[in-house]
Amino acid sequence: MDANIKRLTEQEILAILRAADELIGQGGRTLLAKILKGSREKKVVALQLDRCPVYGYFQSETLAVITEKIDWMISHDFLDIEYFGKLPMIVFTDRGWEIEADQRADEFLSEWNEWLAKDQPIPDMSYLKDRNRKMIFLFLEKVRETGDTKYIPYLEEWKKVDYKKVKAEISTTIHALTSGKGMDELSAHTRKRAIEEALLGEGPQDFLIKCWECGKRFTFTIGEQQFYKQRGLSQPKRCEECRLKRKFGEIF
Repeated sequence: MDANIKRLTEQEILAILRAADELIGQGGRTLLAKILKGSREKKVVALQLDRCPVYGYFQSETLAVITEKIDWMISHDFLDIEYFGKLPMIVFTDRGWEIEADQRADEFLSEWNEWLAKDQPIPDMSYLKDRNRKMIFLFLEKVRETGDTKYIPYLEEWKKVDYKKVKAEISTTIHALTSGKGMDELSAHTRKRAIEEALLGEGPQDFLIKCWECGKRFTFTIGEQQFYKQRGLSQPKRCEECRLKRKFGEIF
């Protein structure tokens, strides 16, 4: 449980989300903790998870402490657990993905800037194909906001290899840059505020549930919420007294 973990910093939240992006739907809390620890375990290396930009971010921490940080992310609605068969897998919440999509879009733009600064040949742009559509459109929005025509050769090459809807968005971006209508400071400011608010997030809270049997309301505590989530259980529908009666009969 994460009860003794103080609020994570913005950079810690971003690092955990970035590491989680490498294994969404493919690994659980333990594997995520090993990426952040910088483990050289065979599975980590075999899956090339050691190439993650935040690999080893918490290398000075124990796996137990890193796992507690991950649990904090889960209880604060940045990450979640979904079961695939009997296997618990890490997935993004809507809020977690909103933050990570923005972070990845910035990462792609920084990568383009680095290649352009080094005057490198344009890479095979199919590396952007089959990415999350929302994140790709956000990336193109950020390209438009720069108002810089230096990205047009990359965009033209990318347009040759992607799907129809993405091609249309790329064409819109090229037109915006060539016409000088790419920059939208208001949109960028609004998005920045939204990400800042998402990063703040509210802490977990106890809440009341109405019992299906007796109609009384009972408290579903933070600790119980974490217990149920980590085991892939739905929240209880009955109060503890009614659950005991159903299990053991009227003896209670």
